[in-house]
Order: sequence, then C-alpha cells, then structure tokens
Amino acid sequence: MSEKEKAAASDSDQRNFSIQRIYTCDISFETPNSPAIFREQWKPETSLDINTNVKDLDEGNFEVTLTVTATTKVGDKVAYLAEVQQSGIFSISGFSESEKGPLVGAYCPNVLFPYAREVISDLVSKGSFPQLMLQPVNFDALYAQHQKELTKQGEQQPTTH
Repeated sequence: MSEKEKAAASDSDQRNFSIQRIYTCDISFETPNSPAIFREQWKPETSLDINTNVKDLDEGNFEVTLTVTATTKVGDKVAYLAEVQQSGIFSISGFSESEKGPLVGAYCPNVLFPYAREVISDLVSKGSFPQLMLQPVNFDALYAQHQKELTKQGEQQPTTH
C-alpha cells in the first residue's frame, strides 16, 4: 500500500457522521377563513415551500433546520397554512469541505423530512381538514440545483479591476 493509499485509508477511518438530536423548533398552523372554508366544496390546491438553513455550532457540530410550509387554497381562499421548522444537530468530522456540502445540504434534510412530514400531517388533521400526505422530496436534486444557481450567480458577478 502506497503512502497516499495509507493516508486515504487513515482519513476514511476518522470519518464520523452521527445524529445528536432531532427536534421541532417552531410550529405554525393558521386557518384564516374558518369556519366559512368548511362550507366550501373541497377542491384544494396545495403549494409546498421547502428551505434549509445550516448553522456551524462548533467544531464538527452543525444545526440543520428544514422549514416546510404547506399552503392549501380552495379557489382564492386560504384554507390553511401549516409550517414546521424541524431541526437536527449533526456531528460531522473527517470529511472534506466538498463532501460536507452534500451532507448538510441534502443528506441531513433527507433525515429531517419524515419528522416534518408527520408534524404537518398531524397539524392538518387536528385542524379538521382531510389528511395531507406530502410526497417524498429529492433533496439531492434540490441541492444540485442550488449549487448550479450559485455557480451561475458567481459567473454573472461583474469583475472590477
């Protein structure tokens, strides 16, 4: 085994990814048109907004927050707006910077999403609306798209001399 291979093997032995804690930071549920909305013919249209935020807590520990907002309308009236901020503290060490990006930007939100989906579903049901089943989200594709947009923005920045 060459020195380079030994160094790579040593680095991979030191890799650590672990979930320290998963918790709900914030929950919001609004039914601005209740009780009149319950009398409307139920033909809902739901839009979903998803955001992530990463905070470097200290050496190797990151807080990742996934915000999921579901807005359901019947016609032009908002039936409900349900939002959850689901967070996790993740320990990540032994990975290169280029490897950390996809971990905190795609893998961690993927871990958090089932928790957020459950909270949204419970909120909607407790609001007396039919169950809302959120479809799986491809966080790898969202992360790749975000990286592509950042690259494009960087290319469009004017250079000064």
